[in-house]
Amino acid sequence: MVKHAKKKQKISKEREAIGTSTLHDDTKDDEERRLESMLFGTTFVGRVNGKQGYEDSETDEDSFGEGGNEFANLMDGDLFFVDEGGISRQENSDEEQIAGPSSHTSFESDGSDSDSSSSSRTSSSRVSSNKPSRKSKVSAWVDPSDPSTVSLSSRRLRKLRDAPHEEELPGREYESRLRRQFERINPEPAWAAQARKNKAKEKKQAWTDGDDEQEDDSMDIPHLLTSTSGVLRSQKVNRVLQAGTIDIARLRDANQDAQNAACGDIKSLAFHPSPMVPVLAVGSKDRRIRLYTIDGHLSPLLQTLHVPSLPLVSQFSVQFHPGGTQILLTGSRPFFYVYDLQSGTLAGGAGGAGVRGLWGTRWDDPSASLDLAPSARKRGRDHNQKGSGGSGSGSMDVSVFSPTGEVLAVAGRGGYVHLVDWKSSASTGGSTGQVIGSMKCSSGGPSGGGVKGLWWVPPSDDEGRTHLAVLSGDSEVYLWDVGERRCVRRWKDEGGFRGSARAFAGTTGSSRGGLLSVGSTSGLINVYGSSAFCGSAIANETKHPKPMKTLSHLVTPISTMRFNRDGQVLAVASREKRDALKLYHTASLAAYANWPTSGTPLGHVTSIDFSAGSEYLAVGNTKGRVLLFTLKDFCT
Repeated sequence: MVKHAKKKQKISKEREAIGTSTLHDDTKDDEERRLESMLFGTTFVGRVNGKQGYEDSETDEDSFGEGGNEFANLMDGDLFFVDEGGISRQENSDEEQIAGPSSHTSFESDGSDSDSSSSSRTSSSRVSSNKPSRKSKVSAWVDPSDPSTVSLSSRRLRKLRDAPHEEELPGREYESRLRRQFERINPEPAWAAQARKNKAKEKKQAWTDGDDEQEDDSMDIPHLLTSTSGVLRSQKVNRVLQAGTIDIARLRDANQDAQNAACGDIKSLAFHPSPMVPVLAVGSKDRRIRLYTIDGHLSPLLQTLHVPSLPLVSQFSVQFHPGGTQILLTGSRPFFYVYDLQSGTLAGGAGGAGVRGLWGTRWDDPSASLDLAPSARKRGRDHNQKGSGGSGSGSMDVSVFSPTGEVLAVAGRGGYVHLVDWKSSASTGGSTGQVIGSMKCSSGGPSGGGVKGLWWVPPSDDEGRTHLAVLSGDSEVYLWDVGERRCVRRWKDEGGFRGSARAFAGTTGSSRGGLLSVGSTSGLINVYGSSAFCGSAIANETKHPKPMKTLSHLVTPISTMRFNRDGQVLAVASREKRDALKLYHTASLAAYANWPTSGTPLGHVTSIDFSAGSEYLAVGNTKGRVLLFTLKDFCT
């Protein structure tokens, strides 16, 4: 029976006679006592006549007074407390255990019921007032499908424990620990961490400099509305290539749609000078010029120009004006055509006006002059005109625009170089061909071969003069002051002889300050530094410059050479041998070993050109294909 003492005590209290307990009897009046005696059959004890009732009333008054004195000693903050609803079941059970003995004692006592009742109320008020309230956030909404707790007893979930005694986790804590375990196995990449730092930094800066940013935004809006450039931030930077290997990949051929048209050899390739206009002009043996939009995927055909009276024979036959508004078409004829990109018109040989050449010469029937040209060369030259430009003689297969596009240099016969004023003839589409000067480079004998290459040297800061470098067939390099029409430098290519010069190219964008390369019939390429094309101030010190390096990877005559826009890559090719193409790193003057490979289908290369941003390399061959490659180091 001792084992169930509590239960027996509770039953004994429940079986106590009704009406014998005088708990709270002091609050009952005589009427209520009389009704209670009639209902439950108990003895009526009046409030005033009964001694017990009188003593209870006095005891209640005393206890009330004592209770008042006890509350008087409490602080104002302890008189009341706020029930926030966050008290756990354990706390409630503790309070019940604290208040439990006093209540049981009140039920068991007979003589001091009111005293125990008042003391119970007082003790409970003290416990409630002295117990601190715990502030806890209550979730505004709980998904019933989420498990309230997750057990960690399984073997796979033991790794989520932070302490050995953990057996269960709340749903949110379980999710956070899974995320932590995933990040521990798969660490956050550096770019994501840096992006998060930048975002936090920008957000912090936005709070501190909010007003300044609003002012900057208001200032950028007019510039944005008056510009056609992109609104996204450009991530392109000037990349420095490394020697040894180059990151290059082949794309779909640029002229994929025209390969079945039997266009013949690819004679000339020219990219638009603006990086914003991805257009490639392709000149082929069938005397057609095709314009393609280079997008790296399909490269659709834009337009086809057919010039039956003008054969395209060299890399210079098709070239864009530096302004990007015109295309100059030249060949082995003493006249030229100009195609205007904005109006879509071809000037130079339309209608009854005939074809216009240099010095204003006209041909009413270009096809007739083409038939008479060979016989005219057999009978002799027309000495009334200097070099190129005479009736029925000469050609314009070597011509180069100046960097500003104001002057066109044309290589003529007998070693002459003619300067055409392109700026004044812009109103007529550049078709007037007014020659403003000529320069004589060499005798131009039968074995000399005339002029083989032209290159405009950009004006330097110290001199401010424009120079034109000319490579003659005698392997001599002339440096002309275009403004004064005089030769300021003349030197011979090392190892060169009469008739050995074949190709000529230069750049000032290299990290070495500028490079000049000369290709020969033996396949050797001499690369010179900037001292080879400097002005007359240093000419006496370097009268015969020495090549920085001789490149000997090719063994057949060099047919074409090209530097990319920033001068970091030099492309050299020979059409005499299959797959004879090399790319060189100009900073180290070393060939890239990883490309081209034995499986690269180059064929017999006839022409090469880089895009304005150097992200594309176009290679033409004798099969009529324009192979397209992408240089990933230059891609944004």
